[in-house]
Amino acid sequence: MTSLHQTAPTWVDEPRAYRSVRTRRVFSFLADYTLVLLLCVPVFFVVTLLGVVTLGLGWLLYGAIFPIVAIPYVAFTLGGSAQATPGMRMFDLRLERLDGGRVDPAFAVLHSVLFWAGNVLTSGFIVLVALFTPRKQLVQDLLLGTVVTRRS
Repeated sequence: MTSLHQTAPTWVDEPRAYRSVRTRRVFSFLADYTLVLLLCVPVFFVVTLLGVVTLGLGWLLYGAIFPIVAIPYVAFTLGGSAQATPGMRMFDLRLERLDGGRVDPAFAVLHSVLFWAGNVLTSGFIVLVALFTPRKQLVQDLLLGTVVTRRS
């Protein structure tokens, strides 16, 4: 007997959606943060100029350059229509919400902030969780109800 409320399986239910996701996720992370660091270079020069103009006050922004660049990068790429950063697209990955909703910019930033905060607080433990979850999810994925899948 089948239930009337049974839903058809979706891509996130397919085992092949998670094939080599952990490895691809590591490489996409490296690609994305290389891009973010490259984008930090022109911001560094803007902050330097701002510091000269403000008699040194602008130089207080040096410590915030990485988040100033990374937050909009994540918001407009991961939170965009592709639901993937350039590094994730390079490695055929996409962030999916288990409830079927879209990943908007605020949700994407929350996902990234939880990743960084979790790494700082647990010394990288949150990455090890992916070794033991069937969908290869990290802690922030479990908390937010998301998975990273292959796009194709």
